[in-house]
Amino acid sequence: MTETGPGGGLRNTFYRRITRSSRRMTPARRLLYRIAVPIGLGIIRFWWLTCRVVRVEGSEHIDAALAKAPSLIPCYWHQHQLFCGRYLLDQRARGLKVGWLISPSVDGELGAMMVQRLGGYVIRGSSTYTGARALRDYYQALVREDVSPAITPDGPQGPRFKFKPGAILLAQMSGRPILPMAYAASRAWLIKWDKFVIPVPFSRIAIAIGEPRYVPRVTDAAQIENLQQEMERELHRLFKAAHAALKGQKG
Repeated sequence: MTETGPGGGLRNTFYRRITRSSRRMTPARRLLYRIAVPIGLGIIRFWWLTCRVVRVEGSEHIDAALAKAPSLIPCYWHQHQLFCGRYLLDQRARGLKVGWLISPSVDGELGAMMVQRLGGYVIRGSSTYTGARALRDYYQALVREDVSPAITPDGPQGPRFKFKPGAILLAQMSGRPILPMAYAASRAWLIKWDKFVIPVPFSRIAIAIGEPRYVPRVTDAAQIENLQQEMERELHRLFKAAHAALKGQKG
């Protein structure tokens, strides 16, 4: 069950009562978060402002998908969160309401506060520890709330660049399309443990968006596995397309 929280973000009442951690949101911790959130947002916005998006390939695919239904399922590798997420947040004028799954833990509250302040929607849950409930809440967000939940199919814990079946199952259940995305930066750092891409300030950015992918309601296990492989190839293709688009732009 969900309800609308402060700032329009989705809140899951089940996850607010039950979490994996015994820690609670104490007044001291809440004060710390209120200090940390503006600092974190300032860092993110610094990167967004200093890096220049010089090319977006395939933006018409968002309009094509939204013309058929009010929500969709954006998909990109975990490593591409920083600028794919920013691009999605900028599409509110198109009617896109983008959301993210945030851990129900006390630590997750920090991320939830940041997403809400950026204008996104929050779905509280964990794909690792509450996978079935997270899938149910994704479905409700998509179909009842018209929120488009961004999914990183390899997840922060990996395996890296492996398309797990969650997004495909969600598309199958909801009838909403998967929208594959990737971005490339002219210069970037990679975080050592998960290869998360952080563009060097003042880099050029290109974003590539693929065609919406609809999954039939009747899809067996073998077909889902084939779709996983196809989507892996598509995300790799989009990254190459974004990289090629950068080469076609002058600095």
